[in-house]
Amino acid sequence: MATLVLTTVGRAIGGPTGGALGALAGQAIDGRLFRGAAREGPRLSDLSVQTSSYGTPIPKLFGTIRVAGTVIWSTDLIETRTTSRGGKGQPGTNTYSYSVSFAVALSARPIRSVRRIWAEGKLLRGAAGDWKSVTGFRLHTGGEDQAVDPLIASALGAVPAYRGIAYAVFEGMQLADYGNRIPSLTFEVEADAAPVASGAVAAALAPEVRGGGGVMLGGFAASGASVRGVLETLTTIDGGWWRAEGATLVRSDAGGAAVAIADTGKERRRSVAAAGGTAREVAVAHHDPARDYQIGVQRVRRPGAGQAVDRVDLPAVLDASEAKRVAAALLARSESERTRRRVTLGREGLGIAPGAIVTIAGEAGRWRVAQAAMAGLATTLDLVPLAPAALSVRASSGTVAGAADVRIGRTLLVAAEWPGLEDTPLSQPRVSVLACGEGAGWRQAALLYSLDDGASWTGAGGTAAPATIGVIEGVPEVASPWLIDSRSRVIVRLMRADMVLGDADATRLAQGGNLALVGDELIRFALAEPLGAGRWALTGLRRGVRGTEAAIGTQRPGDRFALIKRDAVASIDLPVTAIGRSVRLMASGVGDAAAPATAAVIVTGASVAPPSPVHLGLQRDAGGGRRLGWIRRSRAGWTWRDGLDAAVGEEGERYRVTIERPDGGVRSVETIAPTLSIEAGDAGAVVTVVQQGTLAISPPGHVTFSDLGA
Repeated sequence: MATLVLTTVGRAIGGPTGGALGALAGQAIDGRLFRGAAREGPRLSDLSVQTSSYGTPIPKLFGTIRVAGTVIWSTDLIETRTTSRGGKGQPGTNTYSYSVSFAVALSARPIRSVRRIWAEGKLLRGAAGDWKSVTGFRLHTGGEDQAVDPLIASALGAVPAYRGIAYAVFEGMQLADYGNRIPSLTFEVEADAAPVASGAVAAALAPEVRGGGGVMLGGFAASGASVRGVLETLTTIDGGWWRAEGATLVRSDAGGAAVAIADTGKERRRSVAAAGGTAREVAVAHHDPARDYQIGVQRVRRPGAGQAVDRVDLPAVLDASEAKRVAAALLARSESERTRRRVTLGREGLGIAPGAIVTIAGEAGRWRVAQAAMAGLATTLDLVPLAPAALSVRASSGTVAGAADVRIGRTLLVAAEWPGLEDTPLSQPRVSVLACGEGAGWRQAALLYSLDDGASWTGAGGTAAPATIGVIEGVPEVASPWLIDSRSRVIVRLMRADMVLGDADATRLAQGGNLALVGDELIRFALAEPLGAGRWALTGLRRGVRGTEAAIGTQRPGDRFALIKRDAVASIDLPVTAIGRSVRLMASGVGDAAAPATAAVIVTGASVAPPSPVHLGLQRDAGGGRRLGWIRRSRAGWTWRDGLDAAVGEEGERYRVTIERPDGGVRSVETIAPTLSIEAGDAGAVVTVVQQGTLAISPPGHVTFSDLGA
């Protein structure tokens, strides 16, 4: 930059001669500052890799562009231990999670907002502003009045506000998804409300630069070792160049006014470089908005001699067609500038400086002055022809495999106590939890439960795989649990349109497929017919599954529906003392920042109670009397693999029989066999039979003797 600025200053003081001396002085200063190293303009790799090194330049961002930023502050990893209760006789489980807080500098120029954020290539924040992982977030836009970040100040004490620097602060980011380390982040930064002209970008970099015009850029990141490198990058894009005008650098391009000159023939020289010495192919790397602002490459190749390939890295947001046009323009410019011409003028050439456009009398075409020299009163100009404007071309961004931006939404929770689904009886009451999210991106939520109405909470790990949840719109009819219900159908509306239900044949149903909670009843369904708008009709029903026949006919529109799959059920084993009490549940996921999802379940002991006795009836004994008999069921043999009588499944076989006579008399009898003698006064009585399990009493089986002819 020193060369250009001092050249400008020299010309302002002493005309062409002073300008030449100023250029020499500028070159000397450049040599001392940079020791002859090549000037570094902005590079694409600088924007895509996150760093935390001291001295890393922070780019000035324009338009909208994707950058990685520089970590400027971080805490150590914060470890959190969560203890979950074990089952009966089992120790609790300690799980550890890690989080971190840190700040990332994004731009050395104020910005408007941050849109999407990627972590390890996956979306951390979606286009709607929704977060895919748990984290706190604050954005400081880089205004000159921005305040100190309170978290950084609380950790370090006296800290700067980083005014003029836009930076993001992440607070308590959970690291489980990223291998317990800070992930590599990239940010979609909106620095300006609209695309910016390349000339306007240049003018914003230094007061000595007057831009104006150029091409519109969707975004640009100005960084590197010198402003000069950035200015040269900009003219690479827009085909312009810089010339001195007083103490200012002014952008020019092929559309500028030309000075007419006459070639007198003295010192006339024309040369054409060999085609093999110039690039045969130009590849332009750029940020492609169609690729989520990741790097795209467009190539243009010419026929003829030569094998050289020029790759140009542009930290600019260009669509594929514009990038290909830039590549074509660079190739055309390289081909055109193979021709060099020298003309000598008299005193009339003293006012023509490098960067001016000239036309030669009697010849077609326009020329740019690449170099001017003065000897005595003669001025020698070295000229290069201006390449014709590149035509618009169509190009493809290629196959785009962008990160899925799937909404997570709030957690939706269904909790219930139902009979155990395993053949092995449970030894303590169990509450089962199913959960999903309002959005398809939901994966899991942390679970807590309370047995003291919220006074204290116990960790229960996390929810299981996302479940299929909905509500009942059309209730089934009352039907027998012993027969296939081919008359009823259940109309359900699922919580999301992407949720689906499927059919199941008899074999799959027998193996436990298509099990669902409908209100408080467990059913199996053979057919699921889509009705549109997330609504389904379920038919071919098996009712009152796993001993829930008491809930048949109790459903109402709006009641819960949940498809039960083992991998979608999270189980919470509770102490036996929880029977008869209410357990409160709380689930908190990424989308539950406003409030966690809650549910409450009254623990009745249904998960540890034997099923109700069935098939109550009267039998004649050997003496001619009548006996009440029934069939017991067991929570230890639902699959009935051997076809024999199921094991009792309790510590002993005991029943309590309650007989309510028409005259108001009530008697209760306990028995250890599924039979009981009937007295003469029991005629017309209502009989209730329950099995006394190890931990809970079964639901009752009922019969009225009048129905049995007694």
